[in-house]
Amino acid sequence: MTGRTCKMPSEKHDLHFQEPVRRWDEALPLGNGLIGCLVWGDGLQLRLSLDRGDLWDKRVAPETLDSGFTYANMVKLARNGEQDELARRFDHFYSKCPYPTKLPAGRLELRGSAAAKQMESRLSVRHAEAEVNWLAEGRSYRMTTFLHAETKLGYIRLEGEHVHALELTLVPPDYAGIAAEREDKLSNFNISLTSLGYPCADLGSEGETRWFYQRTNHGLEYAVIVAASGKSDHVMEFVYTVAANLDGVSWFEDARLKVRAAAEAGYEEALPSHRAWWESFWSQSELTLPEFQFEKQWYLTNYLFASCSRKGAPPMPLQGVWTADEGNLPPWKGDYHNDLNTQLSYWHYMKANHLQEGESFIDFLWGLLPQARAFAARFYETSGINLPSVMTIDGNPLGGWPMYSLSPTNQIWLCQAFDHYWLYTGDREFLETRAYVYFKETAECLLGLLHPGEDGKLCLPVSSSPEIHDSSLQSWLTPNSNYDLSLIRYLFTRLEQMAELLEETVDRQRWTGVIDQLPDLAVNETGLMISPDESLTVSHRHHSHAMAIYPLRLLDYRRSDADKQIIDRTVYHLETLGKGFWVGYSFPWTASIYIQQGNGEAARYHLLQFWNYLCSPNGFHLNGDYKHTGLTQARYRPFTLEGNMAAADALQEMLLQTNGGVIRTFPAIPADWLKSAVEFRRFRGEMGVLVSAKITGGHLEYVELYAERGGSFLVENRFQADEVLLDIDGSVTALQCLNESEFPVELKKGETCRIIR
Repeated sequence: MTGRTCKMPSEKHDLHFQEPVRRWDEALPLGNGLIGCLVWGDGLQLRLSLDRGDLWDKRVAPETLDSGFTYANMVKLARNGEQDELARRFDHFYSKCPYPTKLPAGRLELRGSAAAKQMESRLSVRHAEAEVNWLAEGRSYRMTTFLHAETKLGYIRLEGEHVHALELTLVPPDYAGIAAEREDKLSNFNISLTSLGYPCADLGSEGETRWFYQRTNHGLEYAVIVAASGKSDHVMEFVYTVAANLDGVSWFEDARLKVRAAAEAGYEEALPSHRAWWESFWSQSELTLPEFQFEKQWYLTNYLFASCSRKGAPPMPLQGVWTADEGNLPPWKGDYHNDLNTQLSYWHYMKANHLQEGESFIDFLWGLLPQARAFAARFYETSGINLPSVMTIDGNPLGGWPMYSLSPTNQIWLCQAFDHYWLYTGDREFLETRAYVYFKETAECLLGLLHPGEDGKLCLPVSSSPEIHDSSLQSWLTPNSNYDLSLIRYLFTRLEQMAELLEETVDRQRWTGVIDQLPDLAVNETGLMISPDESLTVSHRHHSHAMAIYPLRLLDYRRSDADKQIIDRTVYHLETLGKGFWVGYSFPWTASIYIQQGNGEAARYHLLQFWNYLCSPNGFHLNGDYKHTGLTQARYRPFTLEGNMAAADALQEMLLQTNGGVIRTFPAIPADWLKSAVEFRRFRGEMGVLVSAKITGGHLEYVELYAERGGSFLVENRFQADEVLLDIDGSVTALQCLNESEFPVELKKGETCRIIR
């Protein structure tokens, strides 16, 4: 693309606090995809709460192995209204049995003799380096720390005249229940770590290397290892890691040697390669916005994403690599929720052009194919694939409200991750060998469940819509709910289109036949209904009935008056019902729905509400109105990440839409942004095109396309002129094109086209 210096995050984008951070969910977050660290404390104790993405207690709840744990039994009990038996067989053990669960790693603590009288901390978003400066008992201290982007090592550097008076202590998770009650235990998820039945960790040391070694009562063993190096009277350095027997036979000895060698080499030796990785990451895309809070949140969210999602590491579960440090199991056991959370967490990365980081999710799902086949066979008693909607890192069910935790259509929402990857990269091999395969095997499972109803149309035996009516008997809706039907229609429509591209004629005819047997979406004066005989009547957190608008885009605001009317009525009805029972992620999802109308003002308003009232000072999505502003009735603060990523996706959709093969720049930005300058660079569009654009003073200044793959790209003319100039690598041509119509740009692989008036 046109040569220019990449815009990197600056100090303005940093997290900056001028008082002690007293809670783990307000801490400075560091991460390298596998290991995470939260920096917080008051100087008397400066804590580094550690996590590792693959630390799991994977013991299965016995109830999931029972012969009655089947879809057929769930359907029978739901139809018979046997609520108590449904709860016993499929739900109650989720909260009663502590495992399976994500596990915290432990802590490093720097202990001084007094709390800080002054403290200032900063997280460099550009360099992924945290800095804390504090004054205690007249002595000043400085700590800098980072988790290396490409190794499993963390680095700490301490400076101060009396730095050797600070004690670094290793603190294992409190599996034995011997620690004092935590003052910051506010999550409302109160299953203690002691319920897991683990022994106390073993403490050990050898020279300047120390560790705690945590055994469990199942196969996992892990250790936090730290080595010290005194660089001078006023400087101390430490290197640490979280190692596990998942790393190989000689994992413990290998980790100790690695930490010791890194400590001897020192902090400054490791820093350049760490920073180089982050510089490369930030060069992938950029934006400049007149409302700085939006720009800062976009950079911060991409920082969080890269910190907890990397190729070769597990994808982010609910809390990424920052499992709750409260002495309890993490909220919702830190699991993989496939009825919204995993999907929203991987909404934005394609357009942000961070392919490798997002491939973690694709690789994870592909690697679970054997488990997905086994679960489809055992639970659904079908061929094909299906994963539990609430699952462990190895794809086993945790239980929970069965209408959602064991809904077969949530698997279709997982399919969209493969669809997006194919569409945004244009990688035909991926389409043929992965996306189509994943879709087709999912379809085989669904076809084993669908049957003709009284009207001859295909329907599921039972239906639901996350999380309408919570876990009551009312939650079993008349098939098909719009949620289920939207996903089923999406599945077979995309299969038909993929089969046509791949020239799979027999398959295409099969998928067309299924589509012809599907009913229409349920619609009335309120817009999209919940199910054929029920409309949404109360405010609700999960906009599951509106899936056809976003993210599935089965309805298109520009395509027809009928679609436009349904979308308008659905939005108006959401406005009428209000936000009383929303949670954090509801706000960016609503923003995305408004964007489909081209309503940038409403999108902006809902994103601001999300960031201002439902996120921690460090940016973490806390789900509830923890400030008690009256925005919603949810007052809790369980940290999860999907809301952050959904908000970044909505912001990107305000600036660029490429769905349907048409590139539309600035389709939904607020009016006052138009008066200033708005620019994005290297956002990824469909079929492997990178798009840059700038609007200044209400006029589109340029659009630039770079083709990773050769092809024809349709661009909507938003230049307020009937002629545009196309500069393809120095060759300029004029093109007649009516304003707001579409024109094609033919590019070979590696070519750049700059479009101006």
